[in-house]
Amino acid sequence: MTEIGGFGIVLLFIVGGLGFVILMLLVGKILRPKNPTSEKQTTYESGEEPLGSAWGKFNVRFYVIALIFLLFEAELVFLFPWATVFGDEQMIHDTDGLWARFSLVETFIFIGILAVGLAYVWARGMLGWVRPKPERPNFKSKIPKEVYREFNERN
Repeated sequence: MTEIGGFGIVLLFIVGGLGFVILMLLVGKILRPKNPTSEKQTTYESGEEPLGSAWGKFNVRFYVIALIFLLFEAELVFLFPWATVFGDEQMIHDTDGLWARFSLVETFIFIGILAVGLAYVWARGMLGWVRPKPERPNFKSKIPKEVYREFNERN
C-alpha cells in the first residue's frame, strides 16, 4: 500500500470539506418546511413594510464613514504582529534588538500613514455629519394675498 503525500492529504481535506458542505445542504433542503407566504416573499422580513423602491438614494457619508471604519479596523490586524514581537523578550534581545527596532520604526511609519489619512478626511470635512436643512414648501398660489387677508380678517 502506498502512502499519501502532503498534497494528497490536502486534497482529501478539500474533497471531504466540499462533500460535507454539499451533504448538509441536501439534508437541509430535504428536511426544511416549504411554506412560502406572501409576507415571507417581501423584500424585508423584519416586521416593517417596505416603503418605496429598494434603489433609494443614500447619503454618500454613510459609505465614507464605513470605509474609514474599515481602514482603522485593518490597522488592528497589522498591529497585532507588532505586539507579538514586543511580547517576546527573546526576540527583543536577539541580534541586539534589531528586529524590535525594525518593527518599532515600521509601526511608527504605518501609524503615521494612518494619521495622514485621518487628517486628510478630517480636513475635507468627511467626518462631520451635516444635517439636511428642511425645505419649506414653495406653494405658488393663484389666489392673491389680499383675498387671504380679507378672509382672515372676517374670521
